[in-house]
Amino acid sequence: MSLLLQYACLTFAVAALAYQIFTNALAVARCTPTKPTRLPVSRPPVTVVRPVRGLETFSRATLRSTFDISYPEYEILFCVADRSDPVIPLLHAVIAESPDRDASILIGLDRLGQNPKLNNMAKGFHAARFDHIVFVDSNVFTPPDYLDQLVSTLENGAGLVSAPPIGLMPQGFWAEVECAFLNAYQARIQYAVDCIGQGFAQGKTLFFRRADLEHGGLAQLASEAAEDAAATKMIRAKGQHVRLAGPFPQLIGPRSFTQVWQRQLRWARLRRASFPALFLPEILAGLLPPLIAFNIGASLAGLPLILAVPGFMALWYLPEIALCRLAHWPRSLRAMLLRDLLLPIIFIAGLTGSSFEWHGHKMSTAKNAEADAGTLARLHRRLRQRPLWSR
Repeated sequence: MSLLLQYACLTFAVAALAYQIFTNALAVARCTPTKPTRLPVSRPPVTVVRPVRGLETFSRATLRSTFDISYPEYEILFCVADRSDPVIPLLHAVIAESPDRDASILIGLDRLGQNPKLNNMAKGFHAARFDHIVFVDSNVFTPPDYLDQLVSTLENGAGLVSAPPIGLMPQGFWAEVECAFLNAYQARIQYAVDCIGQGFAQGKTLFFRRADLEHGGLAQLASEAAEDAAATKMIRAKGQHVRLAGPFPQLIGPRSFTQVWQRQLRWARLRRASFPALFLPEILAGLLPPLIAFNIGASLAGLPLILAVPGFMALWYLPEIALCRLAHWPRSLRAMLLRDLLLPIIFIAGLTGSSFEWHGHKMSTAKNAEADAGTLARLHRRLRQRPLWSR
């Protein structure tokens, strides 16, 4: 019996280590900055919709980057829910700095469901002039080739193009922990899954053809608590694929433990609600489960733990550190260690609750039934007129 346990523990530990090395190698191939941008065959005009709420550390830099995209024709629609939002003066300022760009501010809220971001950006879809529309979060920095990357990926057989955010410019230890979650953990796994044709959307960037959101498509994004999970299911139901471009930077700034915890808890509960079969294996994620298994197996095999355990940990983290170095991402071994210690706790917390807070807005992973026919009918009547906007 002990021999069977020894083999089982060592097999799991070695398999997990092989997965760690392999997925980091895939991420190096996809995420190194030397990767040239593949220009699209055609460059159709694009509407860039940016839902904005409040001021953040790098708001000016990220919002200003929208005007520096190198692309023949695109319009910019900033969506703000509240007329008193402090971000509005900043939006007017960055628009005034680029009078040659077609940019507008849309103010108001169209309630599709409980998701505040979706309710904010819905008016951007209805006001869009072009047949290619990208929704991009306000804290994403858009590089000059942003739209070229999205369009070329859409041309390559995608029904929806998305991109994981890469945390950059962390200020403080907890910001480094957030980067450790975003970069060599979440983005690495997303690109590995994309390589086998099973990509899924991340709400930071969602690039659609208008036809996929017309005739109730936009309302379908309210069928889940998270619009990216709903978009993934909608596109797959059409027999199409979600493909990944990027990655694109998310400028982090300072963070507290509470902010990092609440964000990871929210995402865990959303993943559990939308993709439960994919969420359950997360109990085995990170260093801790394979390290415990290796410790048990090595002990039963009579290996010297004083050498075997540090050797296993070195083999585990060296590929991740190499990825961060080659991709020019922040790297902090202590942040990686703490992330992996938190992963089982986040899994348990994600498994045992359904409520969470998003920008002060109380939400639940319970299926959203608010976007019924009556609500949608009222919404379409309101949207026959262009929402309030200003240059």
